[in-house]
Amino acid sequence: MLTVNKLLPQGQGLASVLLKRAATVELDWDVRQKSRFDAIDSQGRQLGIFLPRGTVVRGGDVLVAEDGTMIRVLAAAQPVLRITPCSEHGSPFDLTRAAYHLGNRHVQIELQPDHLKIEPDHVLADMLRAMHMTVEAIEDSFEPEGGAYASGHGHGHAHGPGCNPGHEHTPAATNRGKPIGIAIKSAPAPHVHGPGCGHDHHDH
Repeated sequence: MLTVNKLLPQGQGLASVLLKRAATVELDWDVRQKSRFDAIDSQGRQLGIFLPRGTVVRGGDVLVAEDGTMIRVLAAAQPVLRITPCSEHGSPFDLTRAAYHLGNRHVQIELQPDHLKIEPDHVLADMLRAMHMTVEAIEDSFEPEGGAYASGHGHGHAHGPGCNPGHEHTPAATNRGKPIGIAIKSAPAPHVHGPGCGHDHHDH
C-alpha cells in the first residue's frame, strides 16, 4: 500500500509533463471531503490517504505518497441535479434567486455561470421547479463552492491583474458566523405567469 500524506492543490509547481505521466484516482465528492480514506489508483495500487484534518480534495489536485509517487485526482461522475433558468421565460437572475434560497438551507452548491449543481434531493427539486427553474437529474462531477472563509483552495477568490494576493477583504458583519445586513441590489422582476402564458414549467 502507498501511504499518502501530502496534497498539492491543482498540482501547483509541477511541470505539465509530470502531471500527464502521473497515475490517476477517481473520487466522488463524498470521499473527497474526508481527510482519511482508502482508494485504488489507475495502476491498481492500493492507496492509504492520511491528510491533515479538514483537508478537502478537489479534482485536479495531486496526492503525493511518502516515496514521492504522485497521483492526480479526478472528480468522479456522480448523481447530481443540474439547475438552469427556464429557456423560454427565465433570466440569469433566476439562478441568483435559486442560489439564495438553497444557501438559506445550507445546501452545498456548485456555481457555474449558466447553471447550478446540487446533490439529489426531491424536496429541493420540487421547490426549485415551483420557482420555475429547470431541474435535470444527470451524472456529472461535483465541485461545490467552498466557504468564504474556508482554508485551503478551490472555488475561492480569484486574484486578477492588479490584485494584491496579500490584501485583506473586509468581512461582512456577522452574527455567530452568519452574515447579516447584506444589501442585495435590485434586479428585474421575474417573469410572472398569468392567463394565456401557456408555459407549463412543471414538465421539466
